[in-house]
Amino acid sequence: MSEAANSIAITIVGASGRMGKMLLRAVAEAEHCHLVGAVARDGSDLLGQDAGAVAGLAPNGVYLVADPAGAIAKSDAVIDFTTPEATVGFARLCAQAGAAHIVGTTGLEESHVAALEKAARHVPVVYAPNMSVGVNLLLGLTQKVAATLGPEYDIEIVEMHHRHKVDAPSGTALGLGHAAARGRGVDHDEAAILSREGQTGPRPDGAIGYATLRGGDVVGEHTVVFAGPGERIEITHKASDRAIFAQGAVRAALWSQDQKAAVYSMADVLGLSD
Repeated sequence: MSEAANSIAITIVGASGRMGKMLLRAVAEAEHCHLVGAVARDGSDLLGQDAGAVAGLAPNGVYLVADPAGAIAKSDAVIDFTTPEATVGFARLCAQAGAAHIVGTTGLEESHVAALEKAARHVPVVYAPNMSVGVNLLLGLTQKVAATLGPEYDIEIVEMHHRHKVDAPSGTALGLGHAAARGRGVDHDEAAILSREGQTGPRPDGAIGYATLRGGDVVGEHTVVFAGPGERIEITHKASDRAIFAQGAVRAALWSQDQKAAVYSMADVLGLSD
């Protein structure tokens, strides 16, 4: 490791964004890690500024840069909450540098995930659409409840986020749908109904439905509804502070240092995997 045997070197990509600033603070507040790099998008007004000051903390001597290669090359772990296209490029650089890649980017499609899997031949990759402890408990509960209840219980997933979120349904909502599908032993993509409009007809048996809400400054709310004859079971998680995602990402970065090259989830990080 870079500075001390018990301290890992971390780079934050997307450091000029709202989540990036949270991550800068989370690294500063965590034990056993230190910041060595902060990468912002090309053209950002914050380029060249001290990362500590950008995060509202004391200056730390790490300055925001647009070129990620140098920062990643001196890192033990890279935390990435950016865009799918950017994440693919960062995955390649992490594999080349031998740095673990901690990915909280949402909206990844099959080609993006394939790029992470390719990088994971060389380095640990922790990929989770939501890195909070509570949400990952919700994922596990959803799978268990879906496995326990019979097909007469219809599954609906309702999520709400702030008005600036660009992808829908959220990555967490899709993760919950996949958890429900695993519990039911069905193919998610065949069962999923991502939206409804017009004369849809009766609800198909075994469907996993989604409803997406956007508005205000909602950090993130997810509810899994199991609607059966005579009763309805609802499991809900509400996030009120983005810091929980940043703290989970730093926890994943620390955990990754003892792992072999592979793709991992937050369930692995938290010891919740089967």
